[in-house]
Amino acid sequence: MELSSIIDLQRHPLMDRAFQDACRQTLDQRGVLVLGGFLSPTAVRAIYENAIAKRPHAYFCEQRHNVYLLDPDPAFAEDHPRNRQVTSSKGCICDDVIDPDSPLRALYGAAGFKDFLCAVLGEAALYDYADPLSSINLHYADPGQELGWHFDNSSFATTLMIDAPEQGGAFEYVGGLRDADSGDMNFAGVGRVLDGGATVETLDIQAGDLVLFRGRNALHRVTPVGGSKTRLLVVFAYNSSPGIALSESARLTFFGRLE
Repeated sequence: MELSSIIDLQRHPLMDRAFQDACRQTLDQRGVLVLGGFLSPTAVRAIYENAIAKRPHAYFCEQRHNVYLLDPDPAFAEDHPRNRQVTSSKGCICDDVIDPDSPLRALYGAAGFKDFLCAVLGEAALYDYADPLSSINLHYADPGQELGWHFDNSSFATTLMIDAPEQGGAFEYVGGLRDADSGDMNFAGVGRVLDGGATVETLDIQAGDLVLFRGRNALHRVTPVGGSKTRLLVVFAYNSSPGIALSESARLTFFGRLE
């Protein structure tokens, strides 16, 4: 499957150096890059129809966690920002459920797309996961479901919106809230966000949009979905080194199975 049948290359010339530089500059300055209308309408429709057909295979779960995605620390009170619990709920189908001829699989493995990501993200190379579940995931957020405030463990996230909800389901974030590399936790700043006292930014993401996001130092969430439509989002997971698998505990938590 050719990239030109999946991506609007007229609007987003991935191989163009000036386009890559502009994308990298935006990501470096804002911590987020949204490429509107990245997928062709034909590709969006094919992915959407496949997502509806594959929904019976989705693993739905609800989790309580703190924003750092760490075990509770008994040195702090339960209502301290270090330990305060939020809720995340969604359904997910894994890489091994994605059809071999899906535009998602063709795009994920395309050399031109990975070269573009490397240029924008400053990575030398990108590799898929060694386990059979983690590389491509499709998330279903039904009305009432949400993704609670959290920091990512990875340095970047690559997502594609397939169907946006009628109401709610907004991606909200507070950039530069901590410096994870130095061990900064910024309990005070996290507390202000959790208490609703911080200024948050909201991304307008529509079906077909590609989003690159640096969420290790940016606190972010997806608000509860409203209306009657399911929010459909694809997550492309890459590693900077080959042979890495998601841990067994993480696979059981997120996917409900190991293989």
